[in-house]
Amino acid sequence: MTKSYPIAINDVEDESIVNRSRFICYLRPCDDIAQAKAMLKELQQLHPQASHHCHAFLSKAADDSQGYGFSDDGEPTGTAGKPMLLALQGGGIGHVCAIVVRYFGGTKLGTGGLQRAYGGSVRQALAFLQSKIKIAMVHKTLACQYSQIDDVLHLLRQIEGQVVTQDYQQTVIFRLAIPIEKLGLMQDKLHTLSSGQLQLTAIEQETE
Repeated sequence: MTKSYPIAINDVEDESIVNRSRFICYLRPCDDIAQAKAMLKELQQLHPQASHHCHAFLSKAADDSQGYGFSDDGEPTGTAGKPMLLALQGGGIGHVCAIVVRYFGGTKLGTGGLQRAYGGSVRQALAFLQSKIKIAMVHKTLACQYSQIDDVLHLLRQIEGQVVTQDYQQTVIFRLAIPIEKLGLMQDKLHTLSSGQLQLTAIEQETE
């Protein structure tokens, strides 16, 4: 993760009716495919009489081509899951799953009508979705003297970083998670604090 991006933080339920068919869109925060499957199972149990339970999810940033999935759940190929996914990506908010539950109203909508109904259902629900910024963090190692611990932790709080692990030996070895946008500031402050003695060093897996 090398950049910060918005992620979903609330649940949304929004219903629309198209030619007597009910489309109920559920949006929820989602970090991986397991959460998306659990949400799908829950809504299948909540709406056992529904005609379809179509879904799409983003488990990473909205513009990340790796973390997504979708399903038409019996609707004609390309008429439900893909339009829903495109709507989610267009919303710009990551870590979100959309499930649209359809109750068939007796009138066939055609492929174009289905695409508009499913995509539109998600876009309409997105108006109620709230988000927060997921901060991109970089992991670094720092060795310091015991007498420097308080100063290091104070600097870390200033830049909203985190201690991942700490190992107390002859010196203290910290593994730190630092907001990538404040990495240079942290390095400068450490340099000033220690007259150049304290240095952040890279570790094998530098980004999370």
